[in-house]
Amino acid sequence: MPHDLVIRGGKIVDGTGAEPFIGDLAIDNNEIVAVGEVSESGTKEIDATGHIVTPGFIDGHTHLDAQIAWDPMVTPSTNHGVTTVLLGNCGVTFAPCKPEHREKLAGMMETVEDIPKHAIMSGLSWNWDQYGDYLDYLEESKPAVNVVGLVGHCAIRYYVMGDRAVDELATDEEIEQMAELVDKAVKAGAIGFSTSRVEGHRIPDGRPVPGTFSSEEELCRFAEIVRDNGGGLMQTVLGIEGDLVNNTTRITDLLRKIAEVGGNRLMTNTSVAIGWPARDGSQDGKVLHERFAELAKDGHDVTGGCIPRGSGYIFGFCNELPIRTPAWRELKKKDFDDRVAALDDAEFYDRLIAEAREVLDGKKPEGGALNRSKAIFWLGNGPHPDWAADNSKNLSNLAADAGEHVIETFLRISKESKGKAIFVMRVFNGDTDALTDWMKSEHCLPGLGDAGAHVGQVMDATWATHVLGYWTRDRGVYSLTEGIRRMTSQPAHVIGITDRGTLEVGKRADVNVIDYEKVGQYLPEYVHDFPNGAGRYTQPGCGFKATICNGEIVTEDDQLTGARPGRILRGGKAD
Repeated sequence: MPHDLVIRGGKIVDGTGAEPFIGDLAIDNNEIVAVGEVSESGTKEIDATGHIVTPGFIDGHTHLDAQIAWDPMVTPSTNHGVTTVLLGNCGVTFAPCKPEHREKLAGMMETVEDIPKHAIMSGLSWNWDQYGDYLDYLEESKPAVNVVGLVGHCAIRYYVMGDRAVDELATDEEIEQMAELVDKAVKAGAIGFSTSRVEGHRIPDGRPVPGTFSSEEELCRFAEIVRDNGGGLMQTVLGIEGDLVNNTTRITDLLRKIAEVGGNRLMTNTSVAIGWPARDGSQDGKVLHERFAELAKDGHDVTGGCIPRGSGYIFGFCNELPIRTPAWRELKKKDFDDRVAALDDAEFYDRLIAEAREVLDGKKPEGGALNRSKAIFWLGNGPHPDWAADNSKNLSNLAADAGEHVIETFLRISKESKGKAIFVMRVFNGDTDALTDWMKSEHCLPGLGDAGAHVGQVMDATWATHVLGYWTRDRGVYSLTEGIRRMTSQPAHVIGITDRGTLEVGKRADVNVIDYEKVGQYLPEYVHDFPNGAGRYTQPGCGFKATICNGEIVTEDDQLTGARPGRILRGGKAD
């Protein structure tokens, strides 16, 4: 009998950290049945000669909780080799949920994660109450990739405390009621629990999200519940900002308290060189490594997720404009084509420059992002974005080199590109050397792309191709084996996925076949494909001969096939 699928002659990088080797891989149904030399034929065969064969990539930080319902192809994650995604990060989830709280949770997801509320309300059925019901709903949507979920603190608190969840401490009785909901969610398949302590995460009325100021005892009680269900993931956002050298003690103290409950893995968000203009972040990567190493030395399984590039806010004529004066507000009201056409109106063009110069030279708030021109970088005019441009290429220096004001440079580049130019303001990870130090740490998990969130502000869901193309192939910070491990078996361990993440007999068949020399990404695009025509950034990938999820080909030659074989990994596995 032939195998369902045989991948032949590729360089197998199995995700374990072992040295690559040339070989074949056979798949029957949704399982890897042979790795090495396969003599039997396949009903379908893929010639992987000259390509690498890897496990499917695992994205440990997404907010696809809403998008996956109306975009079961889960773009652009599937275009970048991702075959498994973790939902429910940062404490914001849609379950458990009483009917009267639906608008509140949708509004919270909009203000925290920049997912349009009207898209959420119209794009979801909302036919669930408990977390397990929500997983059933996702299962019925038949996604193209596998889904793992965390139950969020905000939803848990609202379910028990109503509007008191935002500002008040929970009583002992309420903590136990919430603990019962966490227990029910984990038993129904949640891999763990998530929370946010970031004061900048706000609900629509401006107050911090529920749980921001909850007691440490409350968090530790939920950690006990997760532990008592066999151990799982406690995901936190702890607001690492400002001077990391002097600010890590309180952060690591809370991490330690949660970790000392025992039996769980703990993941939090990390960044280096935060803010604008970027402060001296030269020691940030080393400090983060030292603090996490101290926790690890004491036996705690703690990991820091990190965006593998400078990021924070992208903009251009396709979406957000960086100035807020009358002429620029007039420009903002136009659609894309009319915005570009307006640049040919000499009088209007001069108004744009004059008003912008006035506010930028005075550093007035109306200057928006361009007030921070030293932290702004043009992604370039080639087919592939230059995410790693050095400081000589920031907007301030580009303007100086051209003998222009920064607003003249911004408008000139926008006009020359016919409005397609995209700029990134590096709010996070503005110091490449500091980021390199942290990326090298065994406690760092590259990712944190926020797929499905901040849809009009960032495009970091493509983190995997950046890790493989930039940090591994181009920079050599990771060897090929280490770069693949960081995107496969490492996140599988952190999340608690037990049936995939390596290319081994008996594991589920999530596989990438990649042209390593060509793998990368094209420039971000702004599209209107969310419910009610809402817009978002997306970004095509390149170099993927095939991405296979549960034995079915999801992408072939960088194009989606339409197959939707994803599974809900309850408790970290499909069955």
